Amino acid sequence: MKLICIGRNYTDHIKELDNERPTDPVVFLKPDTAILLKKQPFFIPDFSNDIHHEVEILVKINKVGKYIDKKFAHKYYDEIGLGIDFTARDLQSELKAKGLPWEKAKAFDGSAVIGNWLPKTNFKNLNDINFSLQRNNTLVQQGNSKLMLWKIDELIEYISKYFTLKIGDIIFTGTPSGVGRVEPNDMLIGSIENQEVFKITIK
Repeated sequence: MKLICIGRNYTDHIKELDNERPTDPVVFLKPDTAILLKKQPFFIPDFSNDIHHEVEILVKINKVGKYIDKKFAHKYYDEIGLGIDFTARDLQSELKAKGLPWEKAKAFDGSAVIGNWLPKTNFKNLNDINFSLQRNNTLVQQGNSKLMLWKIDELIEYISKYFTLKIGDIIFTGTPSGVGRVEPNDMLIGSIENQEVFKITIK
């Protein structure tokens, strides 16, 4: 399986990092080794002094598909989740300045938190899902899927032009504003519609 991540999918986050608004979704990949094991803490790697949390709505693919039309995209997933795309911001900035790929800053071991999955039937409207991240019991990120520049089904259509989607693949749909640095002993709690779906300790 693979983790397919979308960057710059919320206007407020684009402004937050002073990035250019894209004309198409920004896509990058994480390997399966990026997945943080359940009930394990996140250890800040020794190659970065500025690891940022980025909370995101996740979608798990349930069947193989290629060139999926948006109107059929809903048939390719039945679960919604929440996760964190941990980012070595200092390393990412250095790589971007040199015009180099981001993988070292985005795809390192443990950089992908995947919370508990929820049936998509739990939600009246997938384009109106509230989600949030608390750091040490303080709200730091809050978003709603209606604010995505490209909604879930549009992302599936776009991604499947370039990559065959396979069972178990996970799409990280982008982060809202409020990204920030994590420190040792931080506690991060992610929630969808006020339901806690993950809790992570930083070491």
